[in-house]
Amino acid sequence: MMPHVFVYGTLRRGGRNDIARYRPAPVLVGEAAIGGTLYDLGAYPGVVLGGARCVKGEVYAIDPSVEAALDLLEEVADDDTGEYIRRRVRVEVGGQWIDCLVYEIHPSRIVGRRVIEGGDWIAHAVRIGA
Repeated sequence: MMPHVFVYGTLRRGGRNDIARYRPAPVLVGEAAIGGTLYDLGAYPGVVLGGARCVKGEVYAIDPSVEAALDLLEEVADDDTGEYIRRRVRVEVGGQWIDCLVYEIHPSRIVGRRVIEGGDWIAHAVRIGA
């Protein structure tokens, strides 16, 4: 079975790092939302999981080689000191629960950063012209 990933920022459809560019091509499962707070880090966002807010995104089935490429893009470190930390979350997509990989921003990276109200990076990026 292929792993799944929840993407919420530049990896979303139409984003500057659109996940569709990876090979073998990820398969869109559907749009979804997770509990978390989305932060504006400038050219891209970061999510802190949990809390009452929701973050909008998309779920994709991916090949393990794509997971490895995403780990590089997100600067994941085995000791969790990288820019992002690889986490697992259960995401509801079309009435079905799917275990997904998600990249949570390292807490040190959000100090002084602004919360993205509404939890939607693509809509936010359009508003600010990013």
